[in-house]
Amino acid sequence: MSVTDRQREILDCIEVLQKREGFPPSLRDICKALGLVSPGSLMRHIRILEAEGLLKGAPGKKRSLRLIGRPPSSPSIPLLGQIAAGTPILAQQNREEELPVDPTLFGSADAFAVRVRGDSMIDAHIRDGDLAVIRPQQEADDGLIVAVLVEGLEPEATLKIFRRRKDVVELHPANSEYSPLIFSGKERSRVRILGKLVGVIRNTVRN
Repeated sequence: MSVTDRQREILDCIEVLQKREGFPPSLRDICKALGLVSPGSLMRHIRILEAEGLLKGAPGKKRSLRLIGRPPSSPSIPLLGQIAAGTPILAQQNREEELPVDPTLFGSADAFAVRVRGDSMIDAHIRDGDLAVIRPQQEADDGLIVAVLVEGLEPEATLKIFRRRKDVVELHPANSEYSPLIFSGKERSRVRILGKLVGVIRNTVRN
């Protein structure tokens, strides 16, 4: 039995959505979660997975897909690496590893983690090498610490304090040695909020 990376991503997506909602996802739900425009290619993969005995659905029913012959996975938080612009946050290619931590401990079954690089957030007690746990959301209130992607700046998510001033978005470090990043007018579209900081897993190994 051979399962492609895309098919494994579909199986993971169905499992996550079913756990979160308590019932099987629709094709539209799966397409939205995976960033697919059309269900055509999704249906081809689903038919293959059904033929392989990994999925079972009832004809004519929208929410009938069930995982078959797959042991339930232990709760975990995905650790994400580089996140390409335009791809879903939890896409398989973004995942470095799975942290054996129940995400509901941080109040969100969809929580993910990013590794902190550098010392720009040390005054918020977030250090280089720590793992920042993030609750996915696309908007943020003023003053929250968020994980953001800035188009054309870095290929990885960065942690910053979010500030909004009329038509200006500001990303502030928690270290006086660094200057804030300021985006006004059309430049604001470069900033993509990935989620809100909900916890930190401390790196206890220091050089």
